[in-house]
Amino acid sequence: MLQGIDHIVISVPDLEAARKSYAALGFTVMEGGRHPVGTHNALIAFADGSYIELIAFYEANPSHKWWGPLQKGGGLVDFCMQSDALLGDTAAFRKAGVAIDDPAPLSRVRPDGYQLKWVLSIPRQGHRGVAPFLIQDETPREERIPRRQTHANGVTGIGTATVAVEDVATVRRWYAGVLGLPGREIARLELDGAGVSFA
Repeated sequence: MLQGIDHIVISVPDLEAARKSYAALGFTVMEGGRHPVGTHNALIAFADGSYIELIAFYEANPSHKWWGPLQKGGGLVDFCMQSDALLGDTAAFRKAGVAIDDPAPLSRVRPDGYQLKWVLSIPRQGHRGVAPFLIQDETPREERIPRRQTHANGVTGIGTATVAVEDVATVRRWYAGVLGLPGREIARLELDGAGVSFA
């Protein structure tokens, strides 16, 4: 079952510069570690259990899902939902119409040498970034999330993730099918847009 927003991903060209920029905004930014796919990260953890992942490449990897968006400027590129039943949640997204890969393992080594392990289901091209990628931890989740979760700017969590789409009806069917909720019609006048909200 989906547990909520695990984290959002911000792709940056220079991790150290991004760390300094976010710290200047009043966030407590902690070093994350390195993934074996050529990326390294820094994390901004919140009291609600979610976090922001700042991610950069320490070596080129054109096949990585966030390499292309980074070449176009980076920024907010993806979001992740936490699952406690990854196979079932992956199947539910497929049934709802999302092209999503089978769960696959990934890891990261923290600066203290501790190896974190988890399993991901990642939507395929065209659905990526609109449907979330899903994560289930193999090592304890509290080891993946920094323990420093207070910030000078007072931010305590991620309240909402807004996803811009070309076809609201199709994406609404995805989320309604997975969550078992119809969603609520919304209008965003400041964006000249309308859509649907799922809590």
